[in-house]
Amino acid sequence: MFASTYPQRNAKGSRPGSLYQQVGIETRLSGASPHQLVAMLFEGWMTAVAQARGALRAGDAGAKGLAISRAVRIIEEGLRAGLDLDGGGNLARDLNDLYSHLTFRLTFANLRNDEAALEECQRLMRPLQEAWTAIGDSAPARR
Repeated sequence: MFASTYPQRNAKGSRPGSLYQQVGIETRLSGASPHQLVAMLFEGWMTAVAQARGALRAGDAGAKGLAISRAVRIIEEGLRAGLDLDGGGNLARDLNDLYSHLTFRLTFANLRNDEAALEECQRLMRPLQEAWTAIGDSAPARR
């Protein structure tokens, strides 16, 4: 009776056009500098949290859970995994603590359907994303 707000899956379980989206992402990844890769992680994280907020508002628990899981994986397997805790000094330790807090708050938001916690996470991450963007590719590469 009512059309879903989310694209329907085909018989193989994938969404129409997802192959084209995947190819586009792989193309961006293959030509990206290390700085651009981190920028893409921030962008993907923000998108995932925005999707989680939309799904929460729509009452779609499955989509909310998937989006939050994607956001947590970006933090844990991308941003946090790239920290040099031995050589990165206080900045690396502070970022590690922030990423731990964000993972905790995202999990809390998922369990409690707490949109305020999702908004808090976006508010905490936004300055990092903006600072990273402002640095641009002008930062010297580490050897």
